Amino acid sequence: MAIRPYRGVFPTLGPGAWVDPAALVIGDVELGEDASVWPFVLIRGDVNRIRVGDRSNVQDGSIIHVSRPYPGNDAGWATILGEDVVIGHKVALHGCTIADRVLVGIGAIVLDGVAVASDVIIGAGSVVTPGKQLESGYLYVGNPARRSRELRPEEIARIPKMARDYVLLKNEYSQLPPGT
Repeated sequence: MAIRPYRGVFPTLGPGAWVDPAALVIGDVELGEDASVWPFVLIRGDVNRIRVGDRSNVQDGSIIHVSRPYPGNDAGWATILGEDVVIGHKVALHGCTIADRVLVGIGAIVLDGVAVASDVIIGAGSVVTPGKQLESGYLYVGNPARRSRELRPEEIARIPKMARDYVLLKNEYSQLPPGT
């Protein structure tokens, strides 16, 4: 089963949200309208909450988790994704907040307490270290991730287009008969 509760809390799916049968979504997770979760993704909302905004997608092999409350951080860190967020293949997100129209490249890692503003690209393989704040309008790359350069207008415009393309693709997948 791709969707299951944790301690009686079930994930909720907005209109048109889709979870591939080979993915696993557990607990306090909300998927927004037309959000998509692809094969071999694990989204585990057990010790805190996870929110995935409208038209956002979490691609193959990615993991989203949270941080529990502890002394000095009474709330822990939830993981919150805004609208039109594109999470590439094999990304790890842990206790972070990502605003709207963000592309997180293949294999990137975003850790506890990170806040990513809207209109950002995080390069493939980058590691965003705990507590870092990423400013709007920039490309961040490396380990640890650093601001590399300002994004061009066409790069910013490409992010919501990529999100829309994934909405169309999940619509195709959701119409396929099982086993095809």
